[in-house]
Amino acid sequence: MRGDPRALSFLPDAYRHRSARAEAVAAAATRSVDAALHAALVERNARLPASPARQRHLELLARPGTVAVVTGQQVGLFLGPLFTVYKAASAVVAARALSEETGRPCVPVFWLQTEDHDLPEVDHCLMPRAEGEPLRVALSLPDAAVSRVPVSQARLGEGVRAALAALRVELGELPHAGEVLEFLERAYRPEVTLPEAFAEVLSSLFADEGLVVLDARDARLGALAAPLHRRALEEAEAIASALAARWAALAREGFSEQVHLRPGAPLSFVSPEGVDGPRYRLERGAAADTWSLVGHPEGATVRTSQLRDWLAQEPRRFTTSALLRPLLQDTWLPTAAYVGGPGEVAYFAQLAPLYAHLGLPMPLVVPRARFRVLEARTRSLLTTLGLTADEAAAPRDTVLARLADREGAGGHESPASLEARLAGPLLAELSRLSAQLPALEPGLSRALRRTEGTVRRAVSRLAGRYGRVLAEADRVRVQRVERLQAALTPGGAPQERVYGLPAYAARHGARAFVQQVLSACEPFSGALKDLTP
Repeated sequence: MRGDPRALSFLPDAYRHRSARAEAVAAAATRSVDAALHAALVERNARLPASPARQRHLELLARPGTVAVVTGQQVGLFLGPLFTVYKAASAVVAARALSEETGRPCVPVFWLQTEDHDLPEVDHCLMPRAEGEPLRVALSLPDAAVSRVPVSQARLGEGVRAALAALRVELGELPHAGEVLEFLERAYRPEVTLPEAFAEVLSSLFADEGLVVLDARDARLGALAAPLHRRALEEAEAIASALAARWAALAREGFSEQVHLRPGAPLSFVSPEGVDGPRYRLERGAAADTWSLVGHPEGATVRTSQLRDWLAQEPRRFTTSALLRPLLQDTWLPTAAYVGGPGEVAYFAQLAPLYAHLGLPMPLVVPRARFRVLEARTRSLLTTLGLTADEAAAPRDTVLARLADREGAGGHESPASLEARLAGPLLAELSRLSAQLPALEPGLSRALRRTEGTVRRAVSRLAGRYGRVLAEADRVRVQRVERLQAALTPGGAPQERVYGLPAYAARHGARAFVQQVLSACEPFSGALKDLTP
């Protein structure tokens, strides 16, 4: 995003340029949606809350020349972190923009990531609180920490009632709490799966925008994924070699790989015990034509012939890895652009050789919108402390030292004044000596420079510690900073990666909040913006 030539050599910023966007749309428009995929999409989306806009988009996907803007996310409880909403909104806005620029119909599609088995990543949601630690609401799913079954199989169970009850207690007094809780309770029921509840809530929020959802674990889609998994298996050595060369090139330029791949390993996972069983990564076995199931409790292996039989008869035993999923997406859909977060965008820097190997054009890779919600109480704290939101996002001690330096505390000297008073005379004397002594002994210049550096560092450390002591002495100021940072950077992480939607929806209205996000989205930007609901 900064335009560093090293980065652009691996991942071009074509999304910024209207001509490149037009080329990507034209290339995607040459592909069409398979009839079987379209039928599955229509059936799956028919189970969602009614949306004339979504119905219209599904009709468009059946027509040649229609393209898609795709985004996706793991199916976290109550939609997971806020950036799920930001991703969906980014896809909607990008699709509108591409359609307006090119005159071609462009449909926003949300890919439900249901093939992963990382239940601890999706079984909870965090809520901001005015005081203290965030509220964590979670499901009580058995063996979540060790389960290797795709999350598509995870039914919410009775634990969802406790999670909803905790939400009700926390949100009960907020203006829109009743509406939001009713909305969530309708979708999140013990007998439904995480993906089903997630899809219902997300599609309701974006019903007016016609967001289409796609679940790769749909029973009717296994046969459509089989050809890609077959190539991933049969061409594993060639694919791994191409990816390894790419990773070496990235490393030479100082970049690290986002997804590690072992030599010769396919990019597919397999479930040897059946479609609903645990999934394992494949790795070359010791014997010819055998594959190890990495992580299998008994160290089991499987023969290539058995894998081919499963691909022919039960293709849903196979699931994608992080690197193969984009290829499946773009095999199925006429993808003009993919909207992703920082990690996903970085994946694509590794993926160009894989797209080339499979003969697929890589779509535009578009950074999602990034937002920071500044609610009234947050804005009040910023005003009281005299900070901008960017300044408040610095480490806690830095913020406190800045405030102490600017305001002082209890009539004490400021840290900056102390530093100048202690270091000034000595540095001035060293400067005088540096003009005289080298004439006597040239080697003294180096010693004087070292001494000056030592003095500056020592006095700076002392002034910094003094500033922290002053800052800690003002407990009211400390508490305000801590409340502010809990709202903006909980645990040092961006707000959008930690907190979920329910608290903001209960305070401002679910649809009103989504509408504000949509209105603030700038297509093809990726810049951080502040929301002030």
